[in-house]
Amino acid sequence: MRHPAIAAILTLALVSGCGASASRTMVEGAGPDELLKLRAGPGLGHAVILGLPDGTRLLRRDCVTEAGQLWCRVALADAPGVTGYVSEDYLSDR
Repeated sequence: MRHPAIAAILTLALVSGCGASASRTMVEGAGPDELLKLRAGPGLGHAVILGLPDGTRLLRRDCVTEAGQLWCRVALADAPGVTGYVSEDYLSDR
């Protein structure tokens, strides 16, 4: 590569941005017959992507407040390409 310093900086930026801010969490408190809604955006007005039962393992990214409620951007731990937002009230760090 012609510019090793640029390559090194780009590599460092890529590595530090991949999962550095993610923490493991799981769905808890949705109830035995209920599903936590994974939404396309933070808030009840966004489309539901899918329902998550208690015990679903997630990777928590950043969280934002929308209408007084904390919403976290998450990815499925077993399928990291599936992402969306869930209410922080239903996440456990166990």
